[in-house]
Amino acid sequence: MKDYFGYAGTTAVVTGAASGMGRATAEMLVDLGADVYALDRADIPVPGVKAAIHTDLGVRDSIDEAFARIPDHIDSFFGIAGVSGSNCDFLTTTKIDLIANKYICEKILPGRMSEGGAIAFITSTGGVGWELEGNKQVYLPVVQADGWDGAVAAVEGSVLAHLPGTLGYPFSKMAMNYYVAQLQAVYASRGIRVNAVLPGSTSSGLSDEFARMSGGEESLTRHNGYSNRLARPEEMAAPVVFLNSAMASDVSGELMIVDYGYTIERTAGIVQEPPIEFSAILEQIAKAAQQQ
Repeated sequence: MKDYFGYAGTTAVVTGAASGMGRATAEMLVDLGADVYALDRADIPVPGVKAAIHTDLGVRDSIDEAFARIPDHIDSFFGIAGVSGSNCDFLTTTKIDLIANKYICEKILPGRMSEGGAIAFITSTGGVGWELEGNKQVYLPVVQADGWDGAVAAVEGSVLAHLPGTLGYPFSKMAMNYYVAQLQAVYASRGIRVNAVLPGSTSSGLSDEFARMSGGEESLTRHNGYSNRLARPEEMAAPVVFLNSAMASDVSGELMIVDYGYTIERTAGIVQEPPIEFSAILEQIAKAAQQQ
C-alpha cells in the first residue's frame, strides 16, 4: 500500500501533545510512522514518541532547551498548544498562544527545515474577525515586532497588558490567523507550506474554561454548528495532519475552518454574531480613563 501521507521516517514536532488535539495529533503521527518529538509542560502519555519533552511555551529559554533535544532537520511542525486565558494574564496567554509560535517559526525553524517541509497550527474560530482593519491595527504591532523581546515589549507597552487573560485568547487567535498569511509568503520561496485549522468547540481539558467564557455548555456546543455536540479532539487532529502531509502538497496559506457550518453561517449573515472588535474595546477603555 502506498504511503499517501508521506510521514514515514520523517521528523515531526508537536506542541501541546499532552492532551486534547495535540495528543490526538501526536498519536496519529506515530501511527503514520513519523518520528514524533512531543512538547508540553504536562506529562505526555503518548506511546511511541521519540521524545516527550517538558516545555513551557511561555518561557523562551524553555523553548530553546526543548529544540536542543530535537534533530537538526525537522520535516513538519505542528503548533497545537494553547491556553484559554482563564487562569493567566493577557501577556502570559499571548506568549503561549502567539509569541511562542512566532519565535519558533522565525528564530528556530528557518535553519532546520527545507523544501518539502510543512508548518501547521491549530488556531480557533474564536479568531474570526482577524481580517477587520480595526483588529489588525491592534494585533499587528505584536505580530510584526522583532523577536521574542520585541513582541513582549509590544504587549507590555500598550493597554493590552491590562486586559484580562480571557481576551488574550481571541487576540492571539486573530493574530495567528493573520500570521499564517504573512508566514506562508516568507516560506514559499523555500518550498515550505504554512496552514492552519480553525476548530469549532472541541472537547478537551479546557472545555470547562471555555464553557464559562462563552456563557455555558449550550453556547459552547452551538459554536460547533449542526453537529449539536463538542467535536472530538481527533476530528481536529485529522485535518491538521492532512494539511502537513504529502496529500496537501499544493496547499499553503489555508485557514481551514472545521466547525460543522457555524462560521460560514456567521459570514453569510444567517447567524447574527459579530466578531470581537479590539479597537472598539480599547476606545472604550481610553474614554473611561479620560472620565476618571
